Amino acid sequence: MLTPRSAAVPASAVMPAAPPRPYAAAFRGLIALSAATGLVIECVYGNVLVVLSFFTIWSNMLVAVALGWGAVRAWTRRPPLPALWTGGVLLCITVVGLVFHLVLDNEASEFDQAAEIARLTGAKAVANQLLHTVTPIGTALDFLLLTLPGALRWRHAAQWLALPGLYLTFALTRGALLSPGAPTRYTYPFLDVASLGYAAVLTNAAVLGAAFYALGLAIVGLDRVRPAPRRPGNRISSQRARGLK
Repeated sequence: MLTPRSAAVPASAVMPAAPPRPYAAAFRGLIALSAATGLVIECVYGNVLVVLSFFTIWSNMLVAVALGWGAVRAWTRRPPLPALWTGGVLLCITVVGLVFHLVLDNEASEFDQAAEIARLTGAKAVANQLLHTVTPIGTALDFLLLTLPGALRWRHAAQWLALPGLYLTFALTRGALLSPGAPTRYTYPFLDVASLGYAAVLTNAAVLGAAFYALGLAIVGLDRVRPAPRRPGNRISSQRARGLK
């Protein structure tokens, strides 16, 4: 007589394994490669310690890791990464794209750097587009087209503020420790304590924090109303797993 343990039949014996998701894996691999290429170019042509001090670089490093790891998991039929992680990456890289195009590369902005950006040529210009345009758009398309809705939770919007908060602490501490003549003492003009003072910088940080939170809520809201992708063979998550990517 069979015991319950020996009678149990593995699910894999009665249910075929899900096929690899080649389109999702390939797309994620390309976006991860774009982020990695931009990062390498920036490090080769710049001071590595300065390059690694920018939120853009932090966010693109997250994209390279999350999308690269997601590509491997999609191809090997493994469960998706937790929605908390991938949603946070999406938020950070979306903010990178929006701040760059609406604030830094905008002649109507108080913190306009369009003239400096226009002077970029060659590999530096390529890296600029990869890090500020390609990876934000690619990560957003991955979320919209290659994942099932319903994985995100409203509480995630508040939890995602941890990384921007950590970066703010890092940027202000770094600026305080560097000498006044150090190049790129403050990584962004709206965080430049030497020019604006702490009161104005903290006000800017509060505004950006509110924008982060509002965008996070918008991403969660969009996740709850967007339609599911039509091609199940290329989906990255399942309704049961409730995960993103």
